[in-house]
Amino acid sequence: MPNYAMILAAGKGTRMQTKLPKCAFPILKKPMIEYIVEHVEASCIDETIAVVGHERKVIMDLLGNRVQYAIQEQQLGTGHAALMTKELLEDKEGTTLILLGDMPLINVDIINKILESHDKMNNDLTVVTANFDDPEGYGRILRDNYGRIRAIREDKNATEAEKKTKEINTGVYAVNNKLLFEMLGKIERDPLKKEYYLTDIVELMADTHSVGTFTIRDPKHVMGVNDLYAVSQAEKILRDDINRELMLNGVSMINPETITIGHNVKIEGNVTINPNTTITGSSIISEGAVIGPNTEIHNGVIHENVHVKHSLIYDSEVHERTSIGPFAHLRNNANIGRDNRVGNFVEIKKSTTGSNTKMSHLAYIGDTECGNNVNFGSGSVTVNYDGVNKHKTYIGNDVFIGCNTNLIAPIRIEDNVFIAAGSTVTKDIPKGAMAIARGRQINKEDYSKNLIKPKPNNK
Repeated sequence: MPNYAMILAAGKGTRMQTKLPKCAFPILKKPMIEYIVEHVEASCIDETIAVVGHERKVIMDLLGNRVQYAIQEQQLGTGHAALMTKELLEDKEGTTLILLGDMPLINVDIINKILESHDKMNNDLTVVTANFDDPEGYGRILRDNYGRIRAIREDKNATEAEKKTKEINTGVYAVNNKLLFEMLGKIERDPLKKEYYLTDIVELMADTHSVGTFTIRDPKHVMGVNDLYAVSQAEKILRDDINRELMLNGVSMINPETITIGHNVKIEGNVTINPNTTITGSSIISEGAVIGPNTEIHNGVIHENVHVKHSLIYDSEVHERTSIGPFAHLRNNANIGRDNRVGNFVEIKKSTTGSNTKMSHLAYIGDTECGNNVNFGSGSVTVNYDGVNKHKTYIGNDVFIGCNTNLIAPIRIEDNVFIAAGSTVTKDIPKGAMAIARGRQINKEDYSKNLIKPKPNNK
């Protein structure tokens, strides 16, 4: 029988105090709903529906065609949200796993085990529970004298005796698909909150159908992220889990509590990561690399034996044995070749370099295609913007660019060119030429006395 996932992601998340819909809020620079979708995609789920509402375009832009969508125009509770999937799911045989879009720590193993347990126990409804030391705010699981689940009592409606129950409802359910919509049609609107609660299906089904539970051993996997403090808690859990796994697989981390590695980052063994380093997105770090300290890499590809320190690398690639930093900034698809030196206060944007090219300090390279064995002197700038459009600079092989040189794009510098320091180059330079583009120096003898007046003697 097929399995379906229904992700409830329509709420505003007012406690987050952000303009983003709650489920789009980033955890380690990745929207929390993406964690859930990735694990669902890797599981035994065959089809996924996301229920969206508030700022739904944000969620839909994030997920694209990876899921189908049901729209909840009015936020009238979880039961109402589930009912919005009726047209997509009602006529289908199988099991639907209902998930919350603010539960980023649930993983593929848990998803598969819930569905496996649901099938083995031949349940019509499986309620996923957990035991919390401090269950305040969560719905409590109510059982009869035989240990069978009878109902879920919301915290605000629970008696003092019921509030002592530590077993809570996680908001995750596996349910027979056809029964689900039959029961959703029977839920009555809460007279106080004016909402339809999905939890009511437990009491509706307990006497007439097979209702069981699946208890999560480690509650952290089903924690809901409802405010910014919970964001920090979820990030710490993810960070610790990711760092531990990497270190056990041969990645050396100095002060790992200061290091943040994203969920989709791939790092090979024999890599050293120094303190205060953040690596996120779909970054790849290859063997022998030394990253940090005080470095941030997002969607970066770092090849073997690259050293990066005190620098920023966004959406860029650095090839073998290249040194980056300190205080370098690579962005917008910079592609740095082998054995390069990118030093102090160098910014490279949307440019490529060949091998053995050096830009050791105080340079800007933008919209440039650069060859091998090029030396950028201190203060070199490719002037790529004319105030309206960006223009391209081409630099060949074996080029020496003197200090404080401006290359006014569009421009082409051929191989074996020498450019004198202080030049502002506005024309192409042919192969093998030397270019000097600066005003002639004039010395006026004994002239400084007209400009520099002696300081008064205050004694």
